Amino acid sequence: MNLQNQYRQVICDIMDNIIKEKDAIGRAAQAVADAIMAGEIINVIGTGGHSNIPVEEVTWRAGELAPINGMLDAGINLMLGGKRSNCIERATGYATAVFNAYQLGKKPGEVIIICNAYGINSYTIDCALEGKKRNMTVIGITSDSYCRTVPPGHPARHPGGQSLCDIVDIYVNCHMPYGDAVIELEGLPQKMGPTSTFCNIFAIHCITMQAAQVMLDCGFAPPVWTSANLPDGDKLNHEYEQQYKGMIRHLW
Repeated sequence: MNLQNQYRQVICDIMDNIIKEKDAIGRAAQAVADAIMAGEIINVIGTGGHSNIPVEEVTWRAGELAPINGMLDAGINLMLGGKRSNCIERATGYATAVFNAYQLGKKPGEVIIICNAYGINSYTIDCALEGKKRNMTVIGITSDSYCRTVPPGHPARHPGGQSLCDIVDIYVNCHMPYGDAVIELEGLPQKMGPTSTFCNIFAIHCITMQAAQVMLDCGFAPPVWTSANLPDGDKLNHEYEQQYKGMIRHLW
């Protein structure tokens, strides 16, 4: 089997495993649907450099729920430096300032989805703890096959040693393999073919699509973006742009 087929097979196997998490996906979808039907938005945060990618994937995205408040904090964005991002995601206390900036937790039960396949760094854990402190409904997308393998005291870990999957109200296993990269090349000590972004994105789309189905089953029309590149895209999106422009930080 060539490298491309090996990589494809691993990704397909991971997605098959995520699909099996239907109970957790269902509970997460119900929480998302209930919030949207009550007129609320869904906060989504990625707590590491590449963990921003699934947040961007569901923010103002064709085929995605409109009331997604993607929290795209510049502090961990790779455009300001990869090593800088790594340092900040390991800094304790940063999450409180970010939550304050986005004015989260004003209403009990406000939903936040935390995306981090590793699930151990300080920013990740502090976001989960801060969400719980503010009486939010905290959904975590992460992989216990990774976080339960990293030893206590590892510099990537939060000082408290917790794992995201053990803190959140609803845990959706994205089944990222240990080490993230999965393909071995002869003569190269490092593996290639990272998987974490595929894991996070597939899992969060599974949640939001299921949430839309829950809304439909309740007779509620799910607010979903249309591609702005389609002939009527701008017209179809205008209503949602006006409805959510004061609620979604990065919409305008």
